[in-house]
Amino acid sequence: MAQIASARSKAAFAELFQFFAPRIKSYMLRLGASDSEAEELAQDVLITVWQKAGLYDRKQASVSTWMFRIARNRRIDVQRRQRRPELSEDDPMLRPPEIEQPDDVMARGQMEGLVRSGLVKLPADQLLLLQAAFYDGLSHSEIARAFNLPLGTVKSRIRLAFLRLRGELEGTT
Repeated sequence: MAQIASARSKAAFAELFQFFAPRIKSYMLRLGASDSEAEELAQDVLITVWQKAGLYDRKQASVSTWMFRIARNRRIDVQRRQRRPELSEDDPMLRPPEIEQPDDVMARGQMEGLVRSGLVKLPADQLLLLQAAFYDGLSHSEIARAFNLPLGTVKSRIRLAFLRLRGELEGTT
């Protein structure tokens, strides 16, 4: 390490690289990196060693400890970036919503009114199951358990409710 730091010895670095590259790659694999990611991280660590060899202090740690600490920190940095991806200004989720046109607002309001009036006309058993599915967010099997009904009955009643609503909406549009 002293030769790399003082004289930028390529021979000393080649020897260090040959010894530590496979060990660092293996360490990265044990930390959960994919094969290609482990290879890339190992190379990145060794480039950092080449660039920062002058910062190494033999009084504080051995060469291997210093290098594996760099490797561990690089892996942590990669994991943080993966959990918190870079934001793109072109991402549609980051744009403000478009202003609704008055015609669209009016049409949606009319449709909501038609759906509400169609819901009122449904039989109570179908309305209750629709509310459980769409307002409470329950799955068909959860509804079956909650209301102590066979799963097929739940599915049939919800399907019938949709057919009746569709008939109501098609008859008024």
